Amino acid sequence: MALVYKLPYVSSSSSSSSGQNFKHFFSIPKTICSLNYKASPFTEKHSIERYQRDHWLYKNQLDYQSSSSCPLPSDKESIRENDIALQLPELRKLLQVLRGKRMSCGKDGGKCGPGNVFLVGTGPGHPELLTLKAVRVIQKADLLLYDRLVSNDVLDLVGPDARLLYVGKTAGYHSRTQEEIHELLLSFAEAGATVVRLKGGDPLVFGRGGEEMDFLQQQRIQVKVIPGITAASGIAAELGIPLTHRGVANSVRFLTGHSRKGGTDPLFVAENAADPDSTLVVYMGLATLPSLALKLMHHGLPADTPAAAVERGTTPQQRVVFAELKDLADEIASAELVSPTLIVIGKVVALSPFWPHSSKEASCFLEAV
Repeated sequence: MALVYKLPYVSSSSSSSSGQNFKHFFSIPKTICSLNYKASPFTEKHSIERYQRDHWLYKNQLDYQSSSSCPLPSDKESIRENDIALQLPELRKLLQVLRGKRMSCGKDGGKCGPGNVFLVGTGPGHPELLTLKAVRVIQKADLLLYDRLVSNDVLDLVGPDARLLYVGKTAGYHSRTQEEIHELLLSFAEAGATVVRLKGGDPLVFGRGGEEMDFLQQQRIQVKVIPGITAASGIAAELGIPLTHRGVANSVRFLTGHSRKGGTDPLFVAENAADPDSTLVVYMGLATLPSLALKLMHHGLPADTPAAAVERGTTPQQRVVFAELKDLADEIASAELVSPTLIVIGKVVALSPFWPHSSKEASCFLEAV
């Protein structure tokens, strides 16, 4: 038995007025074509919303069209390179302006060193889960490099004079390589800008924030990290799942479901990941879940272990599948869940008030408490 449903969602009581800066109409360059997506709270790679938000990068392109769709080249690398080529003129202009300001500051006798880089976690999607410090930094940034899983509601908080640049990655399409992101952060920081790197969840939990921090520090750029609520915590709280619970789960493990080689096997599943007294949370695990589930059961995790898969957690588009471990992959396929989906496996899942199975099952887990 499984259950797929959309949990109740309460929207933010008020939207930032700065969000209006992104909503005026403008034409999209002809070489950039918009695809039709199901409503998403995040920035999809070729969505109109992305180009509206980053329109400053394309404003001097002479060839426009107002149509919302047109054929895209089949070669993903050509799409990526073409998009970068369109952005370069405005990126260079911005760098020149920032460098000019820094030089002027030095002439006046002031001390003008390089700018700062902030690695900011934006949580799983709901803007009210941001920290106050994150909001303050977001609103004072000169340039914000943002990932796909930074929600649209969070991006509406950006200050009216800031510049936004999408550097998101999806399976099979990276708008910027990790090395290119490093160089962008460095170039604008050296020009004296306050640069904010926005990441979904927490920047140091499967966010490659550590790599960016290490690179910049080696270049003598000051980096400050502002933590965010990682998806495991935010989504578990949304479902009423305690990641640890006395007498039920005495530890929790975060696992990436990604395979470096792009295959269907997760990177590595240690035998102790199948501990029935622990909670396992899998990030980015849709493709590798069938293999992961089999390995966990092979290592001794009971096939009837409660599990949940949560698509776009904490947002209005949230969908949830509850199932026993042996059935979870099939139920996810039937529900056609898409990325981002977080997977929680462990007895604590049965403690959720939304767990559809018999309440007796949850009661037996609590007998030892």
